[in-house]
Amino acid sequence: MSRKLYIKTFGCQMNEYDSARMADALVDEYGFEMVSLPDDADVILVNTCSVREKAQEKLFSQLGRWRPWKAERPGRVLGVGGCVASQEGAAIRERAPYVDLVFGPQTLHRLPAMLGEHLRDRRPVIDISFPEIEKFDCLPPPRAEGPSAFVSVMEGCSKYCTFCVVPYTRGEEVSRPFDSVLEEVRQLAAQGVREVTLLGQNVNAYRGTMEDGTEADLALLCHYVAAVPGIDRIRYTTSHPVEFSDSLVRAYAELPALADHVHLPVQSGADRVLARMKRGHTVLEYRALIRRLRALRPDLSLSSDFIVGFPGETDAEFQATMDLIEDMRFDHAFSFIYSARPGTPAAALPDDVPFEAKEERLQRLQTRINEFTVDFNRAMVGTRQRVLVERISRKSELEVSGRASNNRIVVFPGDERMLGRFVDVRITEAGVGSLRGEFMGVIEAGSRVSAANWR
Repeated sequence: MSRKLYIKTFGCQMNEYDSARMADALVDEYGFEMVSLPDDADVILVNTCSVREKAQEKLFSQLGRWRPWKAERPGRVLGVGGCVASQEGAAIRERAPYVDLVFGPQTLHRLPAMLGEHLRDRRPVIDISFPEIEKFDCLPPPRAEGPSAFVSVMEGCSKYCTFCVVPYTRGEEVSRPFDSVLEEVRQLAAQGVREVTLLGQNVNAYRGTMEDGTEADLALLCHYVAAVPGIDRIRYTTSHPVEFSDSLVRAYAELPALADHVHLPVQSGADRVLARMKRGHTVLEYRALIRRLRALRPDLSLSSDFIVGFPGETDAEFQATMDLIEDMRFDHAFSFIYSARPGTPAAALPDDVPFEAKEERLQRLQTRINEFTVDFNRAMVGTRQRVLVERISRKSELEVSGRASNNRIVVFPGDERMLGRFVDVRITEAGVGSLRGEFMGVIEAGSRVSAANWR
């Protein structure tokens, strides 16, 4: 009887990718069966994120809920990976001595060996070292789960924004070799993947070594990925304004496969706050970059990240953020109240913005961006969108769900024959979270099969 594995993932798309590769490695080595409920598992792994507030406390709270699971059958295995593991290391076992494995983002490829060592010796195993990029050379071939997939192209970040723990938990920027990325994309395309999202903490800082020893930037990588047979759409995240090169801007004119959506964190609309955050760019530079992109893609969807109540942020500086939102008309955002992350430079600054003021500012910001979301969605009604069908709708077996180029979820009547295909959909209704549409036809290899002929 095969062992059963459950993985719980906190945090970003990089963590989702890492969790998938952890599963690949253990399934490949031990033949694990993935389960959806922790109580059914023989091994539980939690992949952690330390970016948000109280990440450590949330981890230990979760571990406490699993303690009876471990006590019931001591032979079960409980492991902690990800950024909190990297940050806390052996201290995790000091607070939760029933944890068996502790591993960082850079050592997840060693997980099968770590598990084997633990099962053999019944001793805890900890590895939170920072080998450069070897994990991509040691993981098994990727397994596609649907028509879209993540592909990690680099690790770490060297920007050292004063509020951010990523450089300390994932290390400095290290780019994956160019040919290694393309090989993974080819393997995914052969399994039916039609859309890839290129991942990195600072993905547009990608500088991958090519076979001739030269370096490829993200724009060149996108050109090559678009040339892989079967790949028809490319996304990437998360990018940084400082690294948004002219070649990447030009790619929006040269590469139809690049999605009509950019996620570009700005964090604040005030130069003094950006300087204290050590972001490395001004508001004017950010505005100019977005205008260049929209000149090439007028219908571009723009999302961003915002931190409100950063130490020293005045009412006027917060209003500058609201002014930037008004001008740029972000149609989606991840926004958070500032909280100090242990070990970061900003943690030494006086947290002098009253919590009530932070809450009020966050509410104002989120309300305005939600209004822009609704406006953006309503403007799509009556338009025709190229949608990649990803799954049967969760609410009805008679409907399917897919994603438009601008990252909007679209639900419409359909069946399993449409899964993994690009289809032509006319938008009929706009909600806040998703859109509804009418199936107009299937788009394949540049040709279109009408709805009437399809049926």
